[in-house]
Formats: sequence, C-alpha cells, structure tokens
Amino acid sequence: MTRLINNEDGSDLMVSDAAGQIALPAPTLAPVAVPEVGTGKPARHGKSRWPARLDLLQSATGLFLALFLMAHMFFVSSILISHDAFYYVARFFEGEFFLGKPYPILVSGVVALILTIFVAHAWLAMRKFPAGYRQYRAFVAHKNNLRHGDTSLWWLQIWTGFALFFMATIHLYDMLTQPALIGPYESADRVWTGNMWPLYLMLLLAAELHASIGLYRLAIKWGWFDSAKPNLSRRRLRWAKHGISAFYITLGLVTLAAYVDLGRAHVDKAGERYVPTHLSAPAATGKH
Repeated sequence: MTRLINNEDGSDLMVSDAAGQIALPAPTLAPVAVPEVGTGKPARHGKSRWPARLDLLQSATGLFLALFLMAHMFFVSSILISHDAFYYVARFFEGEFFLGKPYPILVSGVVALILTIFVAHAWLAMRKFPAGYRQYRAFVAHKNNLRHGDTSLWWLQIWTGFALFFMATIHLYDMLTQPALIGPYESADRVWTGNMWPLYLMLLLAAELHASIGLYRLAIKWGWFDSAKPNLSRRRLRWAKHGISAFYITLGLVTLAAYVDLGRAHVDKAGERYVPTHLSAPAATGKH
C-alpha cells in the first residue's frame, strides 16, 4: 500500500492499495430528517432532553426536601424553649389558629405531599446509582484511584440516601397515620416509651449529612456561588457544608436528648396528652 504524505504535518492525503487504486474517504453525509409519523413534521436530531429534565427535577425536589428538613428541625427544636412552645407549633400546623380548632388531617396532608416528593426524589436519584455489582466495583476502583473529595461525598450521599429510604419512610408513615399524637408528651412518649430514639438518632445523622452534601453539590452543579477563583469558591462552599452539618446535627442531638429526658420523666404516665399552661393553671389553682 502506498501513502501520499503531507510534508508539512505528516498527515495522510491519499492512500493507494497494492493495485495502485486510490482509496478516497467516504463523504460525511448529514442525517436525513424523516418526517414524524402522523404529524408530517421533520424529526428532531440530537440526543433526548429528558435526562436533563429529570436531572433538573431531581435537583428541585432535593432542594425542596433539604429546605423542609432545615425548617422541620427548627419546629421540633421548639421543645428547647418550652413545652408550651412546641405545643403551639403543633397546633399551628393543625390549623387551630385559623379554623378555631385543630384538624390533624391537615398534618396528614402535608406529610402525604412530603412523602410523594421524597419517593419521587429517591426514584430520580437511583438513576445514577451503580446498576450492578460490576458497576459498583468499577466505581469503587475509580473512587479509590481518583481520591477526590467531591467523589467521596457523592459516595457518602448514596449510602445515606439508601438508609433514608427506609428510615424516613417509617417516620413519615408514623406521622401520616397518627397526626394527632404530636405534642410534648405525645412525642416524648413515642421517642422513649415507644423505643423510637435509636431510629431517630440514625435518621438524624443520615438526613443532615445527606442534606448538607446535597446542598453543596447543588451549588457546585448549578454554579450558584461561582467566582473568578473556582478553587476558592469550592473551598468556601465546603466549609459552609461542614458548618451546616455541625450546626444541625448538634441541634438535633440536643433536641433528641430533650425528648428522651421528658419521655423518661413521663414514663409512668405514658399516653397522657399534654395540656398547655394556660388551660391547666385554673384547674391547679382550684385545688388549693
């Protein structure tokens, strides 16, 4: 085979075979737009946009759940202010201040919405999980060779998300079916007498780590806080992630300890409903 070489860059201009015939490269043809069946419109070229749309939906549901989790932590931690404070927070979400009396079914409606978004987010996230043992081994090898902090965070987010799919579902189902049992005594009895504190402890750690990593990765992915110095911006975001994790895990541990302490003190009267101070004070005064 004889080659005709371009002396300037060494590239092959033409190639001839043993018979002396020159093999010309086949011309590159543009794809022909075939009309769509039933519409007569020309078919679209290029890749499907659905993966990008699903990716955007995954980011939106993740952001919503992370913000809800942060707000939820402040709601339940109102027990640290006083028993009455948490009682009124619970009655607020039952609509007592707007409808004249509490309607726990409103809480069930909110929980049903959160559960739906939670399941949708989990399904969207599972698209990126290793689909089999071979993919799992390939990713682990890649992670160990790369040794990149963000890749390790994504791996941690996979495992915390896997744990949340089971633990958070239990908690949400409990709130969905028993919305009236939310209050200082009621919640404390569930934590201690109902032996739910180990689940809540693991749920706290998994949820806060998953949410903080998720917010960090969303900021990186969509460039919310980009600057002229990308490495500095990434480092600041990472420290912000550490701060969010430390703050909410600490707040959650202190709050859980408060419910455990109240549940232990109330164990002999487990099942008793909490009565706010302004309603119990007249009865207590009449006994003297």
